[in-house]
Amino acid sequence: AVGTTVARHATGDLDGDGRPETVAVAHCDAGSGTPPAGVYVLTRTNGAAPRVVATLVDPADRTTVKELDVRDGAVAATLLGYSSPDVPRCCPDQEEQVSWRWQGNAFVRSAGDFARSA
Repeated sequence: AVGTTVARHATGDLDGDGRPETVAVAHCDAGSGTPPAGVYVLTRTNGAAPRVVATLVDPADRTTVKELDVRDGAVAATLLGYSSPDVPRCCPDQEEQVSWRWQGNAFVRSAGDFARSA
């Protein structure tokens, strides 16, 4: 059976309630290649198990996450992706800086343009 790997995580108060949320990057525990990642926001109330309250990046988007940070109440990430289906899945050829901020009752994504990796 294939498991799941938490590749990165960061913690901070994202919704201003005084309690920290955890942002986790997870992907399948593939033996090789570059499996797509998901980015999830987890919260925990006293005595309860952590639960996922938002999915910021769905693994179906076929991106990987190079960097992740929580600062000033926002989630910042560098996403790696592919310019076409012909690009080998081992070698992403696009990079995008994105951030999410809690607004009202949802995370709102702000994105930069895709830039070619060097």
